[in-house]
Amino acid sequence: MSKDKITVIQSFPNWLPTTQTWMYNQVYYLPKEIENHIVCDRTQNLDQFNLPNIHSLLDKSLWQFLWEKGRRKLKLIKHSPYLLKQAQKYQIQILHSHFGHIAWFDLPNTDRIKLKHVVTFYGYDVNSIPKNDPIWVKRYQQLFEKADRILCEGSHMAKCIENLGCPPEKIKVHHLGVKLNKIKYQPRVWNRRETLKVLIAASFVEKKGIPYAIEALGRLQHEIPLEITIIGDASKSQPKSRQLKSKSEKEKILAAIDKHNLGSKVNLLGYQPYEVFFEQAYKHHLFISPSITAEDGDTEGGAPVSITEMAATGMPIVSTTHCDIPEVIKHGITGLLAPEKDIEGLAKNIQWFVNNPDKWQEMLDAGRKHIEREYDSIEQGKKLAKIYRDLAQS
Repeated sequence: MSKDKITVIQSFPNWLPTTQTWMYNQVYYLPKEIENHIVCDRTQNLDQFNLPNIHSLLDKSLWQFLWEKGRRKLKLIKHSPYLLKQAQKYQIQILHSHFGHIAWFDLPNTDRIKLKHVVTFYGYDVNSIPKNDPIWVKRYQQLFEKADRILCEGSHMAKCIENLGCPPEKIKVHHLGVKLNKIKYQPRVWNRRETLKVLIAASFVEKKGIPYAIEALGRLQHEIPLEITIIGDASKSQPKSRQLKSKSEKEKILAAIDKHNLGSKVNLLGYQPYEVFFEQAYKHHLFISPSITAEDGDTEGGAPVSITEMAATGMPIVSTTHCDIPEVIKHGITGLLAPEKDIEGLAKNIQWFVNNPDKWQEMLDAGRKHIEREYDSIEQGKKLAKIYRDLAQS
């Protein structure tokens, strides 16, 4: 192995759902001296997210997949023989576990062989999991004691992780980057003679707050001509309980559309490939993403990457003060934020953009510059590589 090369396993159970492009960007934009090996249970959407060195247990052997998963479920073993085999074969130095609960299940692997352990939390794992199952509070204590570095998207999430018992010196804020080298900056313009085209893009889960966006737009539809596009749908690939919640959220969204007679003005596109998301983005004037804290405690943790991407394209953003969104969107400077679940506040912010199209340019320029400074995938890849390098040399 080259003296300068650092070998890393990216531990992620399912490579890769269409809604998790941020994960692909993290790995893709790491510098060449980082040799990545993705170790997962199964794969999907490889036409969009293929990378070198993907090691899938299910693709290797159905029998081996069932044997390992069955033994772990019966608690006959705690470690992953498949992951350890890849670690030894490729002389892995660092295990990077994505999501806190995945990291806890990875602990027996780091116990068996000498690996530095990096963990990234994303949101659901920070708030919802420990709230709904107290056993995870104790498990996280074990994780925080043994892991070498805990990464998160912003200062709000960092504080939440610290409140769970993580020593603050182990926590490091590391923004999720977006591929600015491939995102064209095209600041939107609009005048009152045009139909205002509004884009919403998110999975149909409570924390995305989509019904609140519909309610706010419903109040404004008689003042300006509107066309609303929604990219997303109820989840069909999550555990049963989360599928049921997602289906319930879809019913709320459709009910809000019916309540305001918006059916003729709303285009429901369902889930779409990443490229279609951007194609639609450049056809729209305004992006609304009103995240909230769900009843079960689920949050964004940090901020939806879609907000970062849309700001990078030059689209006005209306969002909320939820979690780390205020670090991405500076209220009154790069976009407009309302408190969570504040329909009147959302409507007021949309109305500001309607009343002030001549002020869009200044805000959009500031937004793009902010994303360039803090959220460029290439620069974030270099920063993640430095985290790996520092650990490998310690």
